[in-house]
Amino acid sequence: MFRLKPGIKSDPVKRWNLPERIFFACGACHILAYAFLEAYPDRNFRAVWIRPEEGFTGNHVFVTNGETAFDFHGYRCERALVAHHWTKGRLWWPGWDGTLVPLPEDVLISEAKSKTYDGLWLREPGQFLHDAMPRAQAFLARFGPPPAN
Repeated sequence: MFRLKPGIKSDPVKRWNLPERIFFACGACHILAYAFLEAYPDRNFRAVWIRPEEGFTGNHVFVTNGETAFDFHGYRCERALVAHHWTKGRLWWPGWDGTLVPLPEDVLISEAKSKTYDGLWLREPGQFLHDAMPRAQAFLARFGPPPAN
């Protein structure tokens, strides 16, 4: 989890020019999740949204098969990813809490479908300064396929 300086997410050029990990941690995690699911459709992974409780920020989308998770950090134990997110959230915002919400794959790249979930509003790949999907695919390629459980 990263916290950006004010104004970066609203500036398409500054947002696009963020380092890869920060770009995929701060507003494009769902694009990375979609790229993963598209690349490894037979690995039994699904998308999960960390939905902050009302009044808090700290949304995040990752993929998991129930044991192994993948996000901007790469591969790690799902429990560790979730614990890290909760620890950071509570460090920065006392009282922070959230819920894990499974998301269908098509929601990850559809602004309209994402808005059908209370509190969710995802940008489509083409709504960034440039198409974010090739960037997500290139970032994903650095990690290789998911490990066998």
